[in-house]
Amino acid sequence: MTTRQPLRILSLLCSRQCTSSRRLAAATSTLKADLRWSSSSSRWKQRQGRDAFSRGAKVQGLKSRAAFKLLEMDSKHRLFKPGQTIVDLGYAPGSWSQVAQERTRPHGRVIGIDLIPAQPPRGVATFQGDFLSPGVQRLVREFIARTGRPVEKVERGEEGETMSYIDRERQASEEREGNGTSASVDVVLSDMSAPWDQTSGYMSNTLTNPYRRLMNTSGVAFRDHAGSMDLCAAALQFASDTLRPGGHFVCKFYQGSEDKKFEARLKKMFAKVFREKPESSRSESKEAYFIALKRRAGVVVDFEDSV
Repeated sequence: MTTRQPLRILSLLCSRQCTSSRRLAAATSTLKADLRWSSSSSRWKQRQGRDAFSRGAKVQGLKSRAAFKLLEMDSKHRLFKPGQTIVDLGYAPGSWSQVAQERTRPHGRVIGIDLIPAQPPRGVATFQGDFLSPGVQRLVREFIARTGRPVEKVERGEEGETMSYIDRERQASEEREGNGTSASVDVVLSDMSAPWDQTSGYMSNTLTNPYRRLMNTSGVAFRDHAGSMDLCAAALQFASDTLRPGGHFVCKFYQGSEDKKFEARLKKMFAKVFREKPESSRSESKEAYFIALKRRAGVVVDFEDSV
């Protein structure tokens, strides 16, 4: 009995010490993770502070630095005109809608769709929902048809001159022949990013915050590329259904093996197609943009056909 007692005490002491060691190791690991994610967040804030476009957006009251990408593309390709109807897919936080609203005044109409909630810019109609859902797309198309085209757009041509009765009838006829639907949208914009499942970094605001996580890539190049091409395809299908002849299409993609095939589809549907990487796009990012100008009348997208 006397021999077993010290052994029992020693065993209890070892057990408690091992438990304390495990707790200490777990706490140390958590602390290191917190410090790592905190460091990552600090680096992001420092980069934003040094970035001229981020500072410019803040000074000019823009929702984000992404506004400068669209401003640059519009300056080069003249996407917008007063009185147009614009659909902005993946509009949050709203900087592209801000630019579109400003460039289509007066009588312009901007409709934004996004999965996450965001305060829309003044004058922009928005839908919160998954754009890939057929139901959401149907609601957007019904809204566009119900609210109609701006009167000023119907009465004036592309350069702003007054249109004759014959010209107005010809334009309406072209739009009816475009794809059999109410093709009344002038520009479809897509700056959508594919959501990805979070498996780590739950202590990081950069990853758990839905705004930041949807704006960031997953870090897996093929996954980001494939997801972006799926979204481009969905946006192009929507444009095929709603874009009038002569209308324009802009979409973001991450470069990879499938983008040439998508570009070939765009060239069938539009008169001119360009690839752009705006100056305001970060140099280390693989993002780029397709700019497709002047939709051809009577041409619709068909993803079943091989290119």
